[in-house]
Amino acid sequence: MSFLARTVRAMRPSMVRSYATEAAATGLRLTFAVPHQTLFKDVAVGQVNISAVSGDMGILASHVPSIEQLRPGIVEIIENAGSKKFFVSGGFATMNPDSSLNINAVEAFPIEEFSVEAIRHNLAEAHRAVNSGATEEDKLSAKIEVEVLEALQTALNTK
Repeated sequence: MSFLARTVRAMRPSMVRSYATEAAATGLRLTFAVPHQTLFKDVAVGQVNISAVSGDMGILASHVPSIEQLRPGIVEIIENAGSKKFFVSGGFATMNPDSSLNINAVEAFPIEEFSVEAIRHNLAEAHRAVNSGATEEDKLSAKIEVEVLEALQTALNTK
């Protein structure tokens, strides 16, 4: 047997994930905050779905610890009583070994507060600003606005 095979076989018991054993009893604990307000503070939830730069993901209790950068999109919080959806323009989600999830967003709004017509109008204006003869700074700002509005439009169409 090769050295590598013996080493892996000997290490296999220690490779079992064991740092979140207490998580099953307490479930997923969520803290969700924006700079001016805490939306959820250490609340037990069933699952949280986020739009991260690395891809969309669902987070349950005992999820592997990670830090994810949020992209413009939906944060869906699933509780026993139903789910709540928030649109975030960006931020970070930190999953801890104790099954606590901290989401710090730049801004977050309940998805019900948005109008499809207003988004279409604002998106058309942002596209015009990107294509206009404005300064480079204005064009970059408009491109960011287009990205956020397109993500919001997609979120509303899949609501």
